Amino acid sequence: MAEVIVHVYDVTNESPGYETANFALVHLNTVCKEAVPIGGVFHTAVQVYGDEEWGYGECKRGSGVYSCPAGKNMQYSYRESIVLGRTNCSAAKVSQILKELSQEWQGDKYHVLARNCNHFSNELLQRLGVPKLPAWVNRFANAGDIAYEAAQSLQKAKNDMINAGKEAYKNALETAFKTPMSLISLSKGGRVRTDQFKPKFITGRTAGFDQGAGQK
Repeated sequence: MAEVIVHVYDVTNESPGYETANFALVHLNTVCKEAVPIGGVFHTAVQVYGDEEWGYGECKRGSGVYSCPAGKNMQYSYRESIVLGRTNCSAAKVSQILKELSQEWQGDKYHVLARNCNHFSNELLQRLGVPKLPAWVNRFANAGDIAYEAAQSLQKAKNDMINAGKEAYKNALETAFKTPMSLISLSKGGRVRTDQFKPKFITGRTAGFDQGAGQK
């Protein structure tokens, strides 16, 4: 059995010139975590067997799963570590799990709301047989994910209505072109006078209306 530790970071920008923004974000995360139960913007990685942590991030090609020394990811600001229990998986089994996840979690499939580092951590924790992340860690993304899914559903409903309208219009046109002219005339309250339209073939030309019929 091995201890499973989650390392939590504030998602900050370590480039020069972002010191003020980083300070504000760290403070906001603290408030959102402790005072207002909506969570914050955090990065997580999982440590099990050894001195490395395993995380997930975006990249254009290949696996998004990577490792670095535990608690020392220089892309973010370290916040805290959480012990979630002990796994019954052997070191060989954990290695196999990480190999499988490396294939499943490709870097170009990363999504900040629906498939981020915290979703990866939860997947790894589940396979290790220990509790998932505390709710506050990914609550912000979960709320955004719900809003994103709602927007997608509304857009789909709108597209379905537009397509249904187009199909109905198409069917109406096809019906109109297939309907005999006599039925269209009758539907308008008119009466078809077939005797008025009988042509007379005289020396190769068509005569006008039947004179006799015109006097009726």
